[in-house]
Amino acid sequence: MYLIVIAWFYVTLLMALVEAFSTQGTVLGAIITFLLYGLLPISLVIYLFGTPLRRKERLKAEQNRLEAESKINSSVQPDASGHAPTLAEDAAVAPVRKEPV
Repeated sequence: MYLIVIAWFYVTLLMALVEAFSTQGTVLGAIITFLLYGLLPISLVIYLFGTPLRRKERLKAEQNRLEAESKINSSVQPDASGHAPTLAEDAAVAPVRKEPV
């Protein structure tokens, strides 16, 4: 793909040079020729052809993030003993309440 990009830049550079050094051409015309025939189309082509690669990289990053999260979550084991996580209150302590009148 890069060979096509380099070749297209070469062609548009030569078109711009011909425009600049022509007797009826101008430097502004050469710049516009290079931008509109060279830079804009090639940047669009590179962006469109790079879309699958960007998608693949995004999915790989998401996969790596999920794997890292699963490793962190799997290292912390929940309390599977079936007992309450704290000790129960001692039965010798009387509850606090109002005295009957």
